[in-house]
Amino acid sequence: MKILIAEDDPLMMLLIKNQLSSEEYTLGVHTDGRSALENLESFKPDLIITDILMPFTSGLELISVVRSSGSKAPILVLSAMDQEATVLEALSLGANDFISKPFKPAELSMRVKKLLKIK
Repeated sequence: MKILIAEDDPLMMLLIKNQLSSEEYTLGVHTDGRSALENLESFKPDLIITDILMPFTSGLELISVVRSSGSKAPILVLSAMDQEATVLEALSLGANDFISKPFKPAELSMRVKKLLKIK
């Protein structure tokens, strides 16, 4: 299974990569939303994990573009922004799940597995 990750925080990216690599997923790693969008079509992810606040293209814009392209890949949003309006906007744009930072690696794994089952 292939997972596209858009996360600009180096430590958070390391945590995500270490957790998901140990579970033998193929990862497409991007430090901003623009780069993630540019590689979306060629990578063809089974799941997308995105932060909200990133350089160039936000996670909300990424969700919007992914959904308008017709992609049905589940989207998991990670964000330190635990504001109800942001969560609701991400979900209304087509995100499937939302997890607030900081989180436990085991929780990330469980949510990824759950989302990959609905694909």
